[in-house]
Amino acid sequence: MRLFWRGHRRRVRGRKFPGSRMQGVELMASERLQHQRFELKYRVPEAKALRIRDFVQGYLALDEYGALQASLSYPTLSLYLDSDRLDSHWHAINGNRNRFKLRLRYYDDQPDTPVFFETKRREDNVILKERGGVHKSAVRWLLAGHMPERRHMLNPNDHEAFVALQRFCHLMLQLNARPKMHVAYLREAYENSGDNSVRLTMDRQVESQPCALSDLIARSPRPHLVFGRTVILELKFTARYPNWFRDLVETFDCVQMGAAKYSEGIFTRGEDWVHRACSAEALIEEFLSGDVYPGLFEPARPIKH
Repeated sequence: MRLFWRGHRRRVRGRKFPGSRMQGVELMASERLQHQRFELKYRVPEAKALRIRDFVQGYLALDEYGALQASLSYPTLSLYLDSDRLDSHWHAINGNRNRFKLRLRYYDDQPDTPVFFETKRREDNVILKERGGVHKSAVRWLLAGHMPERRHMLNPNDHEAFVALQRFCHLMLQLNARPKMHVAYLREAYENSGDNSVRLTMDRQVESQPCALSDLIARSPRPHLVFGRTVILELKFTARYPNWFRDLVETFDCVQMGAAKYSEGIFTRGEDWVHRACSAEALIEEFLSGDVYPGLFEPARPIKH
């Protein structure tokens, strides 16, 4: 079994990731979330990405988590949910202007670090994003279809996050969505130090692996390298399109195109790749086993005669 990030984990052990066990870091990660934004994507070769790195540093600062890493990047891990018909995937492939996707976002495989239940919507050209931070111990309970409770939350008093989690669970049940795909990559991110209205990210080594289980892993036995060595550049802004974004695109001759990490992996490998991994046997093992859900299924009491 090989790491999504071969050799990277040893360098970052003990460092602070987004949503690490330090409460202050958790709050900063939550507060910086761009709830409504525009998002433009480009595919660029590594040599061009390095030149863009030099260019962007004249306008934005390196994300504090990336600044801790020798590679300037931190691992970003997701578990995507979809229906058995892969409705979310096909809505993306068909370019539906109004669609949503459900994912669990986390940053390592440690049991005591947070996971964020995220709903990412597209309404015409606008991206709407909301999420709720949850203890990892509650993941299987919630994905089994149970409604969330305050005790599941990282911050039980965060009403906005709790409502976001409730909406996530409602959409999950409405779509009959289950775990389908792990996606992982290394993210290099830049932003304004005191303002999250503008953000630029470059994602490398985008890997995907179908999985019907709710395990939040940082390893995959046979990951698919979705975009090869190509870097995914994303320009994100909440209000006016910055003039220097235009200068960047023109200077480096960037061509806007789709780069949906979840859907692109399925598109290049085929639906059967997902269906074989997410078989009925895998679902039975995950959702009907008391061993997998310690405490969820109480042992049957003997009948008194």
